[in-house]
Amino acid sequence: MTRQSVPVGRIFGISINLDYSWFLVFALMTWLLARSYYPAEFKNWSPPEYWGVAAATTILLFVSVLLHELGHAVVALSYKIPVRRITLFIFGGVAEIGAEPPSPIAEFFIAIAGPIVSLILAVIFTLLKHPAAGIAPLFGPIKYLAYINFALVLFNLIPGFPLDGGRVFRAVVWGAIHDMRRATLIAANVGRFFGFLFIMFGVWKLLGGDFGGGVWIAFIGWFLENAASSQVQQVMLQSAIAGHTVGQAMNRHVTTVPAGLTLQQLVDDHVFGGGGRAFVVNRGDESIGLMTLDRLKQIGRSEWNTTTAGQAMLPLGQIKTLTPKAELWTTLTQMDRDGVNQIPVTSDGHIVGMLSREDLITFLGTLREIGG
Repeated sequence: MTRQSVPVGRIFGISINLDYSWFLVFALMTWLLARSYYPAEFKNWSPPEYWGVAAATTILLFVSVLLHELGHAVVALSYKIPVRRITLFIFGGVAEIGAEPPSPIAEFFIAIAGPIVSLILAVIFTLLKHPAAGIAPLFGPIKYLAYINFALVLFNLIPGFPLDGGRVFRAVVWGAIHDMRRATLIAANVGRFFGFLFIMFGVWKLLGGDFGGGVWIAFIGWFLENAASSQVQQVMLQSAIAGHTVGQAMNRHVTTVPAGLTLQQLVDDHVFGGGGRAFVVNRGDESIGLMTLDRLKQIGRSEWNTTTAGQAMLPLGQIKTLTPKAELWTTLTQMDRDGVNQIPVTSDGHIVGMLSREDLITFLGTLREIGG
């Protein structure tokens, strides 16, 4: 997830975040429940009861989604796979698992854990319906959450990647053909197929007069197709750069600047004058740090004439570096995970190049030109 989000806590060491879109869907779900669902189901409540129960139901719904994602995360952790965060957003939630599963069986259990949690919740809420039947404000949310958790199980088991059912399907195909990339490609294309089905069904509903339901179903289909297409592109990218190293893609033309150079001189001579975006800062013949445009933006313009590159730089000891022999795909996933656009490449303690996302795009273009 690259969208901005609000951290709300940690569970099992995993950061829990609310994407900004969550606040929109929270308000929308509460409004729909308070103005449509509960008035139709329970006729004699007061307006505060409708709104209070609706808000509580929406919160419990997202607690259910959080538990679903924690199911994935806990099983991933049991396989020693890092989990960066869980983010709740407009379509539910996502556990950002930091690496691919080591085997088809690991993928299967990680994928199926979420639907199993939702199924357990659905059964629990179903069993609670009878004891709560005489208390309408309690019975209403329990009935709704039993239904919605069953619906989550059925929806997530659709065998299209990246839904849980698609990941289960990928695990089965992976186990059969012993090729995770091909299995991902097959499962992602099945996911695209189901995405198109949802879009067509949504349009059909819309033409039939159900505007709200049709738009929402089509929107879900678009999201599923888009997510599956991203997986297809990722597999194609991985296939394209498999076996290639950082040394083949990096830019060896590294601009160095002296530590005593002021930021104003850096901007005038090297940013505007040379089009540079990252500069190795030297003290004598020794590389001591990296100066980037992000670091530059942290210094007020009024201080550019008095602040030197050596004062504003990121010290070399605090920078993650690569070696020319590092695998390019692993490096790309690391850059994605850390949210960085460029990383210095070192050999024998000296910076010999820089790898940026632009360098990767240029390298892919070269591969395409030479048929690689």
